[in-house]
Amino acid sequence: MTATDRALELVRLAAHAASDKLAENIIAFDVSEQLVITDAFVLCSASNDRQVKAIVDEVEDRLRDAGAKPVRREGERDGRWVLIDYADIVVHVQHEEERSFYALERLWRDCPMIALPETVTSGRDGAGGAGGSATDGG
Repeated sequence: MTATDRALELVRLAAHAASDKLAENIIAFDVSEQLVITDAFVLCSASNDRQVKAIVDEVEDRLRDAGAKPVRREGERDGRWVLIDYADIVVHVQHEEERSFYALERLWRDCPMIALPETVTSGRDGAGGAGGSATDGG
């Protein structure tokens, strides 16, 4: 089983939204083989709490325009790690320090990466959508 077309569409929209708000190190994983609760994770970083909030707001706006509503949101009060659960995908927007400490990409490294459009910036370390074994959504 792989991520659904709808999940891949939401991943691309979320990645574009995060990129437009200057998120760094944007990557996505197809976790559908490992989890029954969601198909994909999108991970991105921000350098400060204000930027985390701006990224979250933009992701929510873009996905709302596509007809997706979050079923759950956590961490918004602290602004260090916000999780937005859309059922099909889960978006993690993390402050750089939390991203380094929790290293979710190491936890999910056995899952295939989802290729992100070239227009999505990956940040300073180049770990964006081009690497790994990709699930291509278009």
